Amino acid sequence: MGEGLQIRLKSTKEIPLREEVDLNLRIASVLIDARFNKMIEPFGITGVQYNVLRILKGVYPDGHARCEIASRMIERASDVTRIIDRLEKQGLVERDRDTEDRRMSITRITKNGIEIVDRIKPLIEKEHLVNTKNLTDEECLQLSKLIEKMYEGM
Repeated sequence: MGEGLQIRLKSTKEIPLREEVDLNLRIASVLIDARFNKMIEPFGITGVQYNVLRILKGVYPDGHARCEIASRMIERASDVTRIIDRLEKQGLVERDRDTEDRRMSITRITKNGIEIVDRIKPLIEKEHLVNTKNLTDEECLQLSKLIEKMYEGM
């Protein structure tokens, strides 16, 4: 087991290699998520809400149906409707009924939503540098490819 993992788990007991990989990924993910959520907290949104805004900004001025937003999310959330409701109350998104199918609503990001995403973006770019400061560009590319290879068949 690697020294960093030993320190984090406060254990020197050997564990299977594949378990070590899984634990290291989980720890890194939790640490990155915690730092990200703390960073965006002053903007009054959560990481999941930011993800929805990011998705909608990518198709602006168009929007997406709730099911399309859900399928594009990094973290799958079963309560996408409630997430959109909260963003709508904050004036960051708006919903319109589809003219062909009145049961479906299309969610679009508002100018206020775009402004929040634009204000957060430079902070996220700095955070990427902090998170990868101990890695070379080559190592970042290699790590990215390896992680993609892991979740490829999931």
